[in-house]
Amino acid sequence: MVAAGAQAAAGCRVAYTASAQWPGGFTADVAVTNLGTPVTGWALTWRFPSGQQVTQAWNATVTSSGGEVTARNMSYNAVIATNATVSFGFNGSWSGSNEAPATFTLNGVACTGSPTTSTPPSTSPSSSPSTSPSTSPSTPPPGNAMATVAAMQPGWNLGNTFDAIPDETSWGNPLTTRTLLHHVRSQGYRSIRIPVTWSNHHGPAPDYTIDPTWLNRIREVVDWSLDEGFYVMINLHHDSWQWINTYPTDRAAVLARYRALWTQLAGQFRDHSPRLVFESVNEPQFTGTSGDEQGDVLVSELNTEFVHLVRQTGGNNATRLLVLPTLHTSGEQGRLDALSATIAQLHDANLAATVHFYGWWPFSVNIAGGTRYDASVEQDLTGTFDRVRDTFVARGIPVIIGEWALLNWDHTRPGIIERGEFLKFIEAVSYHARIRNLTTMVWDAGQFLNRTELRWRDPGVFAMMKAGWTTRSGTASSDQVYVSRRDPVTARTLALNLNGTSFTGLRYAGVNLVSGSDYTLSGSTLTLTAAALTRLVGARAYGVNATIEATFSQGVPWSIDIVSYDPPVQSSATGTTDSFAIPTQFHGDQLATMEARYADGTNAGPADWTSFKEFWQHFQPDYDAGTIILKPEFFSEVKDGRVNLTFHFWSGTKITYQFTKSGSTVTGSPT
Repeated sequence: MVAAGAQAAAGCRVAYTASAQWPGGFTADVAVTNLGTPVTGWALTWRFPSGQQVTQAWNATVTSSGGEVTARNMSYNAVIATNATVSFGFNGSWSGSNEAPATFTLNGVACTGSPTTSTPPSTSPSSSPSTSPSTSPSTPPPGNAMATVAAMQPGWNLGNTFDAIPDETSWGNPLTTRTLLHHVRSQGYRSIRIPVTWSNHHGPAPDYTIDPTWLNRIREVVDWSLDEGFYVMINLHHDSWQWINTYPTDRAAVLARYRALWTQLAGQFRDHSPRLVFESVNEPQFTGTSGDEQGDVLVSELNTEFVHLVRQTGGNNATRLLVLPTLHTSGEQGRLDALSATIAQLHDANLAATVHFYGWWPFSVNIAGGTRYDASVEQDLTGTFDRVRDTFVARGIPVIIGEWALLNWDHTRPGIIERGEFLKFIEAVSYHARIRNLTTMVWDAGQFLNRTELRWRDPGVFAMMKAGWTTRSGTASSDQVYVSRRDPVTARTLALNLNGTSFTGLRYAGVNLVSGSDYTLSGSTLTLTAAALTRLVGARAYGVNATIEATFSQGVPWSIDIVSYDPPVQSSATGTTDSFAIPTQFHGDQLATMEARYADGTNAGPADWTSFKEFWQHFQPDYDAGTIILKPEFFSEVKDGRVNLTFHFWSGTKITYQFTKSGSTVTGSPT
């Protein structure tokens, strides 16, 4: 380590240490000692000499303006008495070099005393994104749970694997290999959550002995992961609804089983690296309770039992980070308050809270017209993240978003969530979690990473995730521009969401488009000229004719598909409630959602609180076959008689169709 630092003879001393560094990233610890009169509320400011950026902080709120960085106190460390020291830390990004800041100011006063900061030897950036960092991130000392959880950012779930029932490959994923883990690590992930369902892999009462073959396999993958440099989190996963949920009515048996499993696991991993983390139970839930308040009490009992049990096994378990969920891993305030009370009663410095986040439900599954990343989706996101920050992080308790994604984003069910709207969600989740110091672990059951081929199913989706770990990206009101084939080509506009960036241009096939003749920008309104669109649509074949990119001062480019279309056309059909498909010539358009109403205007079908039905669950487009399928699940809740359908397409086109149901017979025609 090479020392450097700053001190204020008039009042402060700063010790800055870059305790770990890897290609493109580093961890820094900062200690501020007050040498003057007591300080209530502090702001430490500096400039990085090499353009570094703070990506995640703990024990302080860190913001940047231009090249100036400011760390401000949290509610719990605002006071610095004379000769007292307050500490905080952060993860950062760098390129080229990672020099320590030369000067600091505390509340506007320069710290000018003896230097006491340090940085690790300079390391060149990795030449290849497929190469793992040469060294693993350092492990913060026990008692600094906030730093440990921050060092786990970002995280990835090995979903639908060891949590699958009954075995590792039962839910469609291949056997986990060290090559897979190496690949995930090389992509920049620093922690891995390994959900494990134990129900089918242990013996009977009273010992509930875990099958040694299964336990050895879990240990093998844990050890591989640790060797790759991951922080690793294991848990009891679908046990939550297989048997733990009976806790209210079968207390003795459930508690005995719970204790037996965690006793064996704690013993098995007692001396493993502190980078191994235990999570008490996934998404705890109970049957037969009077409500969530009773559920909160039951979760508290299990979490408390878990902490006491693990701690008494000693070794590294005495200070291992333990992760405790809320009821249902919910972000509702009542659930958060209940867990906060439990953590306060435990008086344990090595605890973290966890919740899951799958977004605003109508958007997450595309029901009730939830097709876009709109104000409701944003409010749900920021509200949840504000609550967990204020309840836990502001009090020095770290938070892990143990699972996040959208529920129905899946490569096997394309079109449920429009790609551009999903990208906006990804960008927002990354940003809002980062500025609130929340560690995120994406749920990947195979919908993001093709584990057989070790490639991202949609590289653009992963690129947006990765960019979000350190910066913001610009987006737009849409990633599609629909150009009607039946009308003359005219100029089209898109609203840019700059997200703190600045627009730098448009390009097509690697060539920059020309400002003025190809596009214009007025504030945040981007206009594509008729001349440019005429050139881009070419012969105007149905579908995507060209894809252009909007580029910004930082983050990933925003892709925009130029689509030629005509209004879709539908035909008459007959069928049954088990098999009914509407012949549809899509003409280059894509289906966004469907409404269903009876002849009297009331809502028809499932979820009759809304006219908009659930995409894929109730209806499904088949573009290859040229049909829209109405599912048996839809008809099972439709009364006999006439039903009017309205199909909404991404071009903005709406077409109507009606059918008559009589028993199991269905007859339909366009209107």
